[in-house]
Amino acid sequence: MRRVRYHENGGPEVLRVEETEVPRPGPGELLIRTEAAGVTLPVVRKVREGGQPLPASLEGEVAGEIVAVGPDVTGFLVGERVTGLCFGDGYADYSPLHTSMASRIPGGASSAQAVALVRCGLVARGAYEAARPAAGESVLVTGAASGVGHLALQIAKARGASRVVAAVGSPAKAEFVRSLGADEVVVYGQESWGEPVDVVLDAVGGELLSSAVAALAPGGRLVAYSSGGGSIQAYDLLVGAKSVIGFQMALIARHRPELMERWRRELWAMTADGRLRPRIHTELPLEDAAKAHGIVESRANQGKVVLRPV
Repeated sequence: MRRVRYHENGGPEVLRVEETEVPRPGPGELLIRTEAAGVTLPVVRKVREGGQPLPASLEGEVAGEIVAVGPDVTGFLVGERVTGLCFGDGYADYSPLHTSMASRIPGGASSAQAVALVRCGLVARGAYEAARPAAGESVLVTGAASGVGHLALQIAKARGASRVVAAVGSPAKAEFVRSLGADEVVVYGQESWGEPVDVVLDAVGGELLSSAVAALAPGGRLVAYSSGGGSIQAYDLLVGAKSVIGFQMALIARHRPELMERWRRELWAMTADGRLRPRIHTELPLEDAAKAHGIVESRANQGKVVLRPV
Protein backbone atom coordinates (compact mmCIF):
# COMPACT_ATOMS: atom_id res chain seq x y z
CA MET A 1 0.00 0.00 0.00
CA ARG A 2 0.99 3.66 -0.31
CA ARG A 3 1.52 5.97 2.64
CA VAL A 4 2.87 9.49 3.10
CA ARG A 5 5.67 10.12 5.62
CA TYR A 6 8.44 12.63 6.22
CA HIS A 7 12.08 11.95 7.11
CA GLU A 8 13.01 15.51 8.04
CA ASN A 9 11.15 18.55 9.27
CA GLY A 10 10.27 21.31 6.87
CA GLY A 11 7.61 22.55 4.51
CA PRO A 12 5.29 20.55 2.27
CA GLU A 13 8.23 19.55 0.09
CA VAL A 14 9.50 17.03 2.71
CA LEU A 15 6.47 14.75 2.31
CA ARG A 16 7.18 11.46 0.54
CA VAL A 17 4.87 8.76 -0.85
CA GLU A 18 6.25 5.34 0.10
CA GLU A 19 5.29 1.70 -0.44
CA THR A 20 4.78 -0.56 2.58
CA GLU A 21 2.87 -3.64 3.70
CA VAL A 22 -0.82 -3.39 4.59
CA PRO A 23 -0.91 -3.38 8.42
CA ARG A 24 -2.88 -5.75 10.62
CA PRO A 25 -5.21 -4.19 13.18
CA GLY A 26 -4.07 -4.55 16.79
CA PRO A 27 -6.22 -5.06 19.90
CA GLY A 28 -9.18 -2.67 19.88
CA GLU A 29 -8.37 -1.46 16.36
CA LEU A 30 -10.16 -1.39 13.03
CA LEU A 31 -8.37 -1.40 9.70
CA ILE A 32 -10.09 0.77 7.12
CA ARG A 33 -9.62 1.18 3.41
CA THR A 34 -9.08 4.92 3.47
CA GLU A 35 -11.47 6.82 1.24
CA ALA A 36 -10.71 10.30 2.60
CA ALA A 37 -8.17 11.94 4.91
CA GLY A 38 -8.52 15.46 6.28
CA VAL A 39 -5.59 17.88 6.31
CA THR A 40 -5.32 19.98 9.49
CA LEU A 41 -3.16 22.95 10.45
CA PRO A 42 -1.79 21.23 13.60
CA VAL A 43 -0.43 18.36 11.48
CA VAL A 44 1.02 20.80 8.94
CA ARG A 45 2.76 22.65 11.78
CA LYS A 46 4.07 19.39 13.26
CA VAL A 47 5.74 18.52 9.96
CA ARG A 48 7.49 21.89 9.87
CA GLU A 49 8.32 22.33 13.55
CA GLY A 50 9.06 18.77 14.69
CA GLY A 51 8.42 17.28 18.09
CA GLN A 52 8.41 13.57 17.30
CA PRO A 53 10.91 10.90 16.18
CA LEU A 54 11.67 10.68 12.47
CA PRO A 55 10.70 9.29 10.06
CA ALA A 56 7.10 10.02 10.99
CA SER A 57 3.66 9.23 9.62
CA LEU A 58 0.85 11.73 9.14
CA GLU A 59 -1.93 11.35 11.69
CA GLY A 60 -5.38 12.82 11.45
CA GLU A 61 -8.97 12.47 10.35
CA VAL A 62 -9.81 9.48 8.18
CA ALA A 63 -12.93 7.88 6.77
CA GLY A 64 -13.50 4.66 4.90
CA GLU A 65 -14.70 1.07 4.92
CA ILE A 66 -13.71 -1.45 7.59
CA VAL A 67 -11.76 -4.32 5.98
CA ALA A 68 -10.52 -6.06 9.16
CA VAL A 69 -11.03 -5.90 12.93
CA GLY A 70 -8.47 -6.55 15.64
CA PRO A 71 -8.67 -8.87 18.65
CA ASP A 72 -11.42 -8.17 21.19
CA VAL A 73 -13.25 -5.73 18.90
CA THR A 74 -17.02 -5.69 19.36
CA GLY A 75 -19.70 -3.44 17.94
CA PHE A 76 -18.11 -2.95 14.50
CA LEU A 77 -18.30 -5.19 11.43
CA VAL A 78 -16.29 -5.58 8.26
CA GLY A 79 -18.00 -3.61 5.50
CA GLU A 80 -19.26 -0.77 7.70
CA ARG A 81 -18.15 2.78 6.90
CA VAL A 82 -16.58 4.75 9.75
CA THR A 83 -14.71 7.94 10.45
CA GLY A 84 -12.43 9.05 13.27
CA LEU A 85 -9.01 10.24 14.38
CA CYS A 86 -6.11 8.01 13.33
CA PHE A 87 -2.84 7.97 15.27
CA GLY A 88 -0.94 5.88 12.73
CA ASP A 89 -0.76 6.13 8.94
CA GLY A 90 -3.60 8.54 8.22
CA TYR A 91 -2.39 9.55 4.76
CA ALA A 92 -2.45 6.02 3.37
CA ASP A 93 -4.44 3.49 1.38
CA TYR A 94 -5.22 1.65 4.62
CA SER A 95 -5.35 3.22 8.10
CA PRO A 96 -5.66 1.86 11.65
CA LEU A 97 -8.46 3.36 13.72
CA HIS A 98 -9.05 2.61 17.39
CA THR A 99 -12.66 1.85 18.21
CA SER A 100 -12.69 4.60 20.87
CA MET A 101 -12.08 7.12 18.09
CA ALA A 102 -14.45 5.58 15.53
CA SER A 103 -18.01 6.48 14.65
CA ARG A 104 -20.26 5.19 11.89
CA ILE A 105 -20.98 7.31 8.84
CA PRO A 106 -24.73 7.66 8.27
CA GLY A 107 -26.11 6.29 5.03
CA GLY A 108 -25.91 8.76 2.18
CA ALA A 109 -23.04 10.80 3.64
CA SER A 110 -19.76 10.82 1.73
CA SER A 111 -16.38 10.06 3.28
CA ALA A 112 -15.17 13.56 2.37
CA GLN A 113 -18.16 15.04 4.18
CA ALA A 114 -17.40 12.84 7.20
CA VAL A 115 -13.81 14.05 7.61
CA ALA A 116 -14.98 17.63 7.07
CA LEU A 117 -17.64 17.30 9.75
CA VAL A 118 -16.73 15.05 12.64
CA ARG A 119 -13.35 16.09 14.10
CA CYS A 120 -13.66 19.76 13.04
CA GLY A 121 -17.27 19.83 14.16
CA LEU A 122 -16.41 18.36 17.55
CA VAL A 123 -13.75 21.02 18.10
CA ALA A 124 -16.13 23.77 16.99
CA ARG A 125 -18.96 22.43 19.14
CA GLY A 126 -16.72 22.00 22.17
CA ALA A 127 -15.10 25.41 21.87
CA TYR A 128 -18.49 27.09 21.70
CA GLU A 129 -19.70 25.12 24.73
CA ALA A 130 -16.55 26.09 26.66
CA ALA A 131 -17.55 29.76 26.33
CA ARG A 132 -20.70 29.07 28.40
CA PRO A 133 -22.83 30.96 25.87
CA ALA A 134 -26.15 32.51 26.77
CA ALA A 135 -29.00 32.95 24.30
CA GLY A 136 -28.75 36.21 22.39
CA GLU A 137 -25.03 36.79 22.93
CA SER A 138 -22.76 37.90 20.09
CA VAL A 139 -19.90 35.74 18.82
CA LEU A 140 -16.77 36.40 16.76
CA VAL A 141 -14.92 33.52 15.11
CA THR A 142 -11.31 33.89 13.94
CA GLY A 143 -10.10 31.63 11.16
CA ALA A 144 -13.73 31.65 10.10
CA ALA A 145 -13.09 30.12 6.67
CA SER A 146 -11.02 27.23 8.05
CA GLY A 147 -12.11 23.63 8.53
CA VAL A 148 -13.11 24.29 12.16
CA GLY A 149 -13.99 27.96 11.83
CA HIS A 150 -16.59 27.64 9.09
CA LEU A 151 -18.44 25.10 11.26
CA ALA A 152 -18.03 27.17 14.44
CA LEU A 153 -19.78 30.18 12.94
CA GLN A 154 -22.68 28.00 11.78
CA ILE A 155 -22.97 26.30 15.19
CA ALA A 156 -23.03 29.69 16.94
CA LYS A 157 -25.76 30.87 14.61
CA ALA A 158 -27.81 27.69 15.00
CA ARG A 159 -27.58 27.78 18.78
CA GLY A 160 -29.00 31.26 19.13
CA ALA A 161 -26.21 33.82 18.80
CA SER A 162 -27.73 37.22 18.05
CA ARG A 163 -24.81 38.35 15.91
CA VAL A 164 -22.00 36.29 14.38
CA VAL A 165 -18.87 38.04 13.17
CA ALA A 166 -16.44 36.18 10.90
CA ALA A 167 -12.79 37.28 11.12
CA VAL A 168 -10.72 36.24 8.09
CA GLY A 169 -7.28 36.91 6.66
CA SER A 170 -8.43 38.14 3.27
CA PRO A 171 -11.41 40.04 1.81
CA ALA A 172 -11.61 37.25 -0.79
CA LYS A 173 -13.12 34.99 1.89
CA ALA A 174 -15.96 37.38 2.77
CA GLU A 175 -18.50 35.94 0.35
CA PHE A 176 -17.79 32.38 1.55
CA VAL A 177 -18.40 33.11 5.24
CA ARG A 178 -21.43 35.27 4.53
CA SER A 179 -22.94 32.38 2.56
CA LEU A 180 -22.71 30.30 5.76
CA GLY A 181 -24.57 32.85 7.88
CA ALA A 182 -22.01 35.39 9.10
CA ASP A 183 -23.73 38.70 9.85
CA GLU A 184 -20.51 40.71 9.61
CA VAL A 185 -17.02 40.11 8.22
CA VAL A 186 -13.79 41.70 9.44
CA VAL A 187 -10.28 41.30 8.08
CA TYR A 188 -7.37 40.84 10.49
CA GLY A 189 -5.52 43.99 9.46
CA GLN A 190 -8.45 46.32 10.14
CA GLU A 191 -7.86 48.86 12.92
CA SER A 192 -11.23 48.05 14.48
CA TRP A 193 -13.27 44.86 14.43
CA GLY A 194 -16.52 46.74 14.96
CA GLU A 195 -18.84 46.58 17.95
CA PRO A 196 -17.48 44.42 20.80
CA VAL A 197 -18.74 40.85 21.18
CA ASP A 198 -19.53 38.63 24.14
CA VAL A 199 -17.57 35.61 22.91
CA VAL A 200 -14.51 35.09 20.70
CA LEU A 201 -13.68 31.62 19.41
CA ASP A 202 -10.02 31.87 18.47
CA ALA A 203 -8.55 29.43 15.96
CA VAL A 204 -5.45 31.47 15.10
CA GLY A 205 -3.53 32.60 18.19
CA GLY A 206 -0.12 34.24 17.86
CA GLU A 207 -0.06 37.97 17.23
CA LEU A 208 -3.79 37.98 16.58
CA LEU A 209 -4.60 37.33 20.25
CA SER A 210 -4.31 40.98 21.27
CA SER A 211 -6.84 42.02 18.60
CA ALA A 212 -9.14 39.15 19.63
CA VAL A 213 -9.09 40.22 23.28
CA ALA A 214 -9.68 43.84 22.26
CA ALA A 215 -12.80 42.72 20.37
CA LEU A 216 -14.41 41.46 23.61
CA ALA A 217 -17.04 43.48 25.43
CA PRO A 218 -16.62 43.93 29.21
CA GLY A 219 -17.12 40.53 30.84
CA GLY A 220 -16.51 38.75 27.53
CA ARG A 221 -14.85 35.35 27.12
CA LEU A 222 -12.24 34.21 24.63
CA VAL A 223 -11.90 30.48 23.98
CA ALA A 224 -8.43 29.57 22.71
CA TYR A 225 -8.28 26.28 20.81
CA SER A 226 -5.49 27.10 18.36
CA SER A 227 -2.08 25.45 18.14
CA GLY A 228 -0.62 28.83 17.15
CA GLY A 229 0.47 29.87 20.66
CA GLY A 230 0.72 33.53 21.63
CA SER A 231 0.46 35.51 24.86
CA ILE A 232 -1.96 37.97 26.45
CA GLN A 233 -1.24 40.83 28.84
CA ALA A 234 -3.01 40.28 32.16
CA TYR A 235 -3.85 44.00 32.32
CA ASP A 236 -5.89 43.69 29.10
CA LEU A 237 -8.07 41.13 30.85
CA LEU A 238 -8.26 42.99 34.15
CA VAL A 239 -9.54 46.32 32.85
CA GLY A 240 -12.52 44.74 31.09
CA ALA A 241 -13.10 41.82 33.45
CA LYS A 242 -12.46 39.56 30.46
CA SER A 243 -11.64 35.85 30.57
CA VAL A 244 -9.57 33.45 28.48
CA ILE A 245 -10.54 29.77 28.42
CA GLY A 246 -8.42 27.02 26.92
CA PHE A 247 -10.13 24.16 25.11
CA GLN A 248 -8.70 20.83 23.97
CA MET A 249 -10.86 18.14 22.41
CA ALA A 250 -8.45 15.40 23.52
CA LEU A 251 -9.48 15.91 27.15
CA ILE A 252 -13.14 15.43 26.27
CA ALA A 253 -12.30 12.26 24.32
CA ARG A 254 -10.25 10.91 27.22
CA HIS A 255 -12.49 11.78 30.14
CA ARG A 256 -16.01 12.29 28.73
CA PRO A 257 -16.49 9.93 25.79
CA GLU A 258 -20.25 9.92 26.29
CA LEU A 259 -20.34 13.69 25.72
CA MET A 260 -18.23 13.35 22.58
CA GLU A 261 -20.64 10.74 21.25
CA ARG A 262 -23.63 12.99 21.98
CA TRP A 263 -21.97 15.85 20.12
CA ARG A 264 -21.27 13.54 17.17
CA ARG A 265 -24.98 12.66 16.96
CA GLU A 266 -25.88 16.36 17.16
CA LEU A 267 -23.50 17.23 14.32
CA TRP A 268 -24.96 14.61 11.99
CA ALA A 269 -28.51 15.67 12.91
CA MET A 270 -27.69 19.33 12.22
CA THR A 271 -26.20 18.36 8.88
CA ALA A 272 -29.21 16.25 7.96
CA ASP A 273 -31.65 19.12 8.59
CA GLY A 274 -29.49 21.75 6.89
CA ARG A 275 -28.44 23.79 9.91
CA LEU A 276 -24.82 22.75 9.38
CA ARG A 277 -23.17 22.69 5.96
CA PRO A 278 -19.63 21.31 5.96
CA ARG A 279 -17.79 22.62 2.91
CA ILE A 280 -14.95 21.01 0.98
CA HIS A 281 -12.34 23.40 -0.40
CA THR A 282 -10.71 20.77 -2.60
CA GLU A 283 -10.19 17.02 -2.90
CA LEU A 284 -6.74 15.90 -4.02
CA PRO A 285 -5.12 12.51 -4.70
CA LEU A 286 -2.71 11.08 -2.13
CA GLU A 287 0.26 11.97 -4.35
CA ASP A 288 -0.65 15.65 -3.95
CA ALA A 289 -0.25 15.67 -0.15
CA ALA A 290 2.43 18.38 -0.46
CA LYS A 291 0.03 20.58 -2.44
CA ALA A 292 -2.66 20.02 0.17
CA HIS A 293 -0.29 21.04 2.98
CA GLY A 294 0.69 24.15 1.04
CA ILE A 295 -2.95 25.24 0.76
CA VAL A 296 -3.56 24.81 4.50
CA GLU A 297 -0.24 26.35 5.59
CA SER A 298 -0.92 29.46 3.49
CA ARG A 299 -4.46 29.59 4.92
CA ALA A 300 -5.86 29.76 1.41
CA ASN A 301 -8.61 27.22 2.07
CA GLN A 302 -12.30 27.98 2.37
CA GLY A 303 -13.57 24.88 4.12
CA LYS A 304 -11.85 21.51 4.37
CA VAL A 305 -8.90 20.22 2.34
CA VAL A 306 -9.26 16.47 1.75
CA LEU A 307 -6.93 13.79 0.35
CA ARG A 308 -8.51 10.91 -1.56
CA PRO A 309 -6.33 7.76 -1.66
CA VAL A 310 -8.94 5.97 -3.80
